[in-house]
Amino acid sequence: MTEHFSFTLHNTDGAARRGAFTTPHGTVQTPAFMPVGTQATVKGLKSEDVAATGAEILLANTYHLMLRPGAERIAALGGLHALMNWPAPILTDSGGFQVMSLSSLRKIDENGVTFRSHLDGAMFSLTPERAVDIQLLLGADIVMQLDECLKLPASKDEMARAMQLSLRWAERCKKQFANAPPGHALFGIVQGGDDPGLRAQSAAVLVDLGFDGYAIGGLAVGEPQAVMLQVVSEIAPALPQEKPRYLMGVGTPDDILQAIARGIDMFDCVMPTRNGRHGLAFTRRGPVNLKNARHADDARPLDEESSFEPARRYARAYLHHLIKANEMLGAMLLSAINIAYYQELTRRARDAITAGTFAAFRGETMATWEQGDLPPR
Repeated sequence: MTEHFSFTLHNTDGAARRGAFTTPHGTVQTPAFMPVGTQATVKGLKSEDVAATGAEILLANTYHLMLRPGAERIAALGGLHALMNWPAPILTDSGGFQVMSLSSLRKIDENGVTFRSHLDGAMFSLTPERAVDIQLLLGADIVMQLDECLKLPASKDEMARAMQLSLRWAERCKKQFANAPPGHALFGIVQGGDDPGLRAQSAAVLVDLGFDGYAIGGLAVGEPQAVMLQVVSEIAPALPQEKPRYLMGVGTPDDILQAIARGIDMFDCVMPTRNGRHGLAFTRRGPVNLKNARHADDARPLDEESSFEPARRYARAYLHHLIKANEMLGAMLLSAINIAYYQELTRRARDAITAGTFAAFRGETMATWEQGDLPPR
């Protein structure tokens, strides 16, 4: 197994890209969807359950893990891979997004972020250097720079201030990362809100600094899809062809396919698991709300065409019963089924890119999805 991070672009179809990146913990085929394991767990699922969905990489979160159980403790226990029993790659979010959501508990200045723990009120400091060090203690294959993520809409002055601060932090992260042992990768994060000029400036500086990969952050924070896609359309071509591109926190199946069409390689989102815990399943024919009474007597499987066995094995009536009875098995099954749907979606997208049929695949997939789930005859 390689001791270094590398990315190879295998095929293109228009702007859509098929490739793979290799880390010391394995190779990930792209486009890739990363299930979110914020606190070193994809909620309700064992690591082997997540692997069974086809997932090749997980996301964990710096902010939450630095608070509990603590980065040094995790390192002493062998790192996240050992602690989670997850042998495949892990990407860690630096905590910038969580800091945004703690606006009443934090203070941002040039040095970094000072905040009170949402758990017990204890004071913590997160600088760019400390964010890198924590992620290395966790053992992340892919380390993200610390950035300031703004909610949209925001004024241009505020977007410019946060973007410039994030660039200065990116430079400090890169300097700190120079001391990292071999095998880890560092990604920069393009910021600038919904302003094309600010985004272009951010991307140009980050590319000049030189990172192992590039993320587009500060989206999926309440702005319309059209705004998000416009930003992606403008920024993806400005990022190096030979490096992976990651759209953070996205999203719906349509968001993902639209972003792949614009040259994005990596995604993460809580949507599959969060919806699964609340009784909403994702299938080729669209979302299925298993709380609905019409499923109570439906003996059909959830999705007889799914490549994931639980989606073919369990009756809708049984899944409906589990959700209505608040049985944890219902949330567990639907979380796994939904992650598997996202894995199948990206696998089929990769195949379509290789075949040169991605545009047709995207159109057919969403047309089928939008027809919705049909009731039994």
